[in-house]
Amino acid sequence: MSFAPQGMTRRHFMSHMAGASAMIAPSLMMGSAIQANAQELKKRGKSCIMLWMGGGPSTMDIWDLKPGTNTGGPFRPISTKGDLQISEHMPMTAKVMDNLSVVRSMSTREADHGRGRYYMHTGYVPNPNIEHPSYGSVIAHELASDHNELEIPPFVSVGGGSVGPGFLGMSWAPFTVSSSGQVRNLGMKGWGNETLQSRLEMLRLIEGGFVNQNRGPAAMDHAKILDKTVKLMTSDQMKAFKVNEEPEEMKELYGQDGFGRGCLLARRLVEAGVPFIEVDLGGWDNHQNIFNTLADNKLPVLDRAMSALVTDLKQRGLLESTTIVWMGEFSRTPRINGNTGRDHWARSWSTVVGGGGINGGIAVGETSSDGTRVETEPYSSEDLMATVCRAMGISLDTTFTSKSGRPMKIANGGKVIKELIA
Repeated sequence: MSFAPQGMTRRHFMSHMAGASAMIAPSLMMGSAIQANAQELKKRGKSCIMLWMGGGPSTMDIWDLKPGTNTGGPFRPISTKGDLQISEHMPMTAKVMDNLSVVRSMSTREADHGRGRYYMHTGYVPNPNIEHPSYGSVIAHELASDHNELEIPPFVSVGGGSVGPGFLGMSWAPFTVSSSGQVRNLGMKGWGNETLQSRLEMLRLIEGGFVNQNRGPAAMDHAKILDKTVKLMTSDQMKAFKVNEEPEEMKELYGQDGFGRGCLLARRLVEAGVPFIEVDLGGWDNHQNIFNTLADNKLPVLDRAMSALVTDLKQRGLLESTTIVWMGEFSRTPRINGNTGRDHWARSWSTVVGGGGINGGIAVGETSSDGTRVETEPYSSEDLMATVCRAMGISLDTTFTSKSGRPMKIANGGKVIKELIA
């Protein structure tokens, strides 16, 4: 499924972005003239950090263990600082679980990677006739007015591409960077300011003509993106992406790996006032050798970075205004297959939320003793998204209008998980 707006191909869009970047890069020297006050941005408005676990993590080996059963696997539960137990391989996160809660009664129907990824990001099942906006686009769109001084993009995707803005338009598309904060096409040498301004005027003339030809919203989005690109590349707020300038002890706290560095970058972007950041940690499609993979690789990386993120945000006074969401597209089968792995499973699984607006330290809902079914009220992607929106002060009465004129309720009309709302 393509997320490029109608009337504009991805190649067309990227070529213009690259062209604009090439001309604007020398103006970084002018950035000193723009005095963004980072301290004023700090704590202004609300932010959300989504920790996206691509591939479908086995949540019954992390958040909802079933020790001593045929399906439970070898891991043992440990007590936490909250009123719940989690995996023994998450000891650092256990110490901050009073700030996080687990929804153990997630029950969805999309057990395909692509469909599940789309559904969990948007609250809507895939539909070939419409592209729905994702979490990041919706939240950035709704909170933009609270971040008027923000010059960098309001939706940043770290280490992965996320899901796009759908019918909200390219103005709300994810801005993708590497976990080291590297932004492509921002470097260009050999252009002076006079040449730069001349080329910008020429580009704006071309863009204006394009828009005046009634090319539709895609053309207008393109012009907006050009303006945003200019602001982006001349802004002192770009310093937020320089995660490598963090002290070594801070890098060590988060972990010397891509996900740790991405979570550290997310904290810096929250400080800069970015309302939505998604950090990707893939590699959870564990059809074989799952327990060794989790114990030796995936969970240590997750545990260190996730606990560091919560601790760091809290110590800086940012956790109260920052909502954290942890999830993948689905979970893994309770049944352990012949390759010591687990397959795709969406019927009974867990997600985690915490931070701003969310009650921490509790487990919501229950699954059966073998993990094969939800035994309390089931919750959906729509319900989780509605809960996050409510926690961030976004009205659930908000209704968007698709390009075909169809009204679309925010979070697809999902219900709030009441136990989680502070």
